[in-house]
Amino acid sequence: MIRRLPYFALLLAALLPAQASAKSPLVEAPAGPVRGSLEGDLHVFRGIPYAVPPVGERRWAAPQPLPEHDGIVEADKFGPACMQPGPRGPSIYAWDLPSMSEDCLTLNIWAPEDAKNAPVFFWIHGGSLQTGSGGDPLYDGSALAERGIVVVSINYRLGPLGYLAHPALSAESPDQVSGNYGLLDQIEALKWVRANISAFGGDPEQVTIAGESAGALSVMYLMTAPQVKGLFHRAIAQSAYTVSAPALRENRNGMVAAEQQGLALAEKLGATDLAALRAMDAKDIVNKAPAAGYFPFPNIDGQTVPRQLVDSFDRNEQAPVPILAGFNAGEIRSLRFLLAKPPANAAAYEAAIRANYGEFADAFLARYPAKDIEQSMLAATRDAMYGWTAQRLVSNQAALGQPAYLYYFDHGYPATQKWKLHAFHAAELPFVFDTAGKTPPLWPKIPDNLAERKMIRAMGDYWASFVRGSMPQAAGQADWPDYAQDNGFMHFADRPRASHKLHPGTAVLHEAVMCRRRAAGDIAWNWNVGVASPPLPAETEGCQ
Repeated sequence: MIRRLPYFALLLAALLPAQASAKSPLVEAPAGPVRGSLEGDLHVFRGIPYAVPPVGERRWAAPQPLPEHDGIVEADKFGPACMQPGPRGPSIYAWDLPSMSEDCLTLNIWAPEDAKNAPVFFWIHGGSLQTGSGGDPLYDGSALAERGIVVVSINYRLGPLGYLAHPALSAESPDQVSGNYGLLDQIEALKWVRANISAFGGDPEQVTIAGESAGALSVMYLMTAPQVKGLFHRAIAQSAYTVSAPALRENRNGMVAAEQQGLALAEKLGATDLAALRAMDAKDIVNKAPAAGYFPFPNIDGQTVPRQLVDSFDRNEQAPVPILAGFNAGEIRSLRFLLAKPPANAAAYEAAIRANYGEFADAFLARYPAKDIEQSMLAATRDAMYGWTAQRLVSNQAALGQPAYLYYFDHGYPATQKWKLHAFHAAELPFVFDTAGKTPPLWPKIPDNLAERKMIRAMGDYWASFVRGSMPQAAGQADWPDYAQDNGFMHFADRPRASHKLHPGTAVLHEAVMCRRRAAGDIAWNWNVGVASPPLPAETEGCQ
């Protein structure tokens, strides 16, 4: 329930922040009273705690719900970002974060002033599970909330503080598992939303989980986590990647067990036991972990992550919900670190592909020819990670009889063309959120002209209408075909264009490669693509 402060509250002005006024919305939520700010026609709440701070002995423990608080939570500024390393060089994605802390488990809400049972858009930020914040200006929820939905963005633990597995941590856990703390934070935030969002005008029975990159990866893990059933009802996955994950205790699929990765990191950090790890400065841990070769990722623990994502979806264990998913034409243009060193010439490129792909080499070369090695390498890695994942997601959900909507973001503008970053990874975000004026400092600037404003309006409308429970729609724009209708998709180019059969046969090729690697049991599937690919395993039952 939302109410305005009564006049007598002015008598308490000396006890309240300077910006509090009779117009500040005060919510009586089950978690306790929360005061936000009135911004135009929106009620905005920033930095609401949703779990007990994961500090001290709670570092590397599952999140715990906060007890109900009596005092008013002043939700007038974003909470600190979760601990993360600084950028290692100039990056179009980098922000100067105002603050960081281990005490970072907060969420933010944008709601229409008159919201009642409004659909909820639950946003999970990207950043390779290492960086980012729900308070990034790029994710300002105002424009989406003005379309009649409630927007929630969250912080969750990152890097080694969010995903470290270790035998000693597993031993102290009631479930005898460790790692996946960042994913558990996301689940705890969803539980908070379930219990409290109606007080802010949202409908807990109409929650869409959404994310980009690592946030979209998280969406897929939430779709397959047993304890999340019923907490959300639709899903949006922007540039998700269904790469293989390590098992908790076994070396499997070409990956070192997560607990062994944790032991190796602890040794490199000079920590001899769990007490020493918990005594270390959090900043030192997150800054030293990347140099030590630690890469955060969920692990298959048999609890929150029952098995590889591809296996869960193949068994139809995922949530049977409508989905909107897609990827960008230039995903790898801003992620060139995922590419191997290019061969010296076309002959060397073709020789490498024929050696690595065997009987699939002709199909691979037909799509990624030797005549333009750079473009072929960019496209192959894009398709193997992001394109294949998006098409697999919509195909899986369509097979369950759920509405499924695929997109291909292929939109450029002068700055992206100048920097050779056409439709780069995450380029769609300011179009979805209408935050073209709030991008990071080095982001290719979007011009303020009629064409870009039309694209921004259209994408926000499509996303918001999906959240409201309908097919994605935008006034004056093409109808978005369901994927079940002849593999329909929306092509965001100069304008939204409905189309069918995106990159025919490409997803089938990458599915076949993944299938053989999975069957072999000792090869990962990720960015080891093209000239970086291991030799194709032999054909086996169930794989072509």
